[in-house]
Amino acid sequence: MTPLEMLRAHPFLAGLPEEWLPRLTGFAYPVVWHPGHRLFRAGQPAERFWLVRTGEVALDFPVSGRGDVGIETIGEGGVLGWSWFFPPYRWQFGAVAVRRTTAVEFTAEGVRRMMESDDRLGRQLTARFMSVVVDRLQASRVRLLDLYGYPAALPPAG
Repeated sequence: MTPLEMLRAHPFLAGLPEEWLPRLTGFAYPVVWHPGHRLFRAGQPAERFWLVRTGEVALDFPVSGRGDVGIETIGEGGVLGWSWFFPPYRWQFGAVAVRRTTAVEFTAEGVRRMMESDDRLGRQLTARFMSVVVDRLQASRVRLLDLYGYPAALPPAG
């Protein structure tokens, strides 16, 4: 499967105008990770992102006294990485392959330049990545509630 075919098949890019996909392939290439491969840690420079094709990658973050705590697993059709999108371009979470995983890797700098030069593309990708950010933050909130034993719903104030 060519990089262009991989982009066409990924749900994150569904509905993008066809003319944008060949341009995006200039910053994309296929990758494979094996179980246990650490992609990045929280705080490291965020210079790329991935569209997951197969497999699973676990997101984690360091918690004092507990080590790296898992918060979410990204599987087939998922998006890995949004920290490249916002200065200072440092990972907010860590990631490690759980199973053999295939993905399309993008160089963030090239995609940012492309977004800056095409407002329509920039708006489309911004909206899509903001959805990813919201999902990750929600997963983090739920995981922290689980870790610290807060009740599912707090009683009304007053």
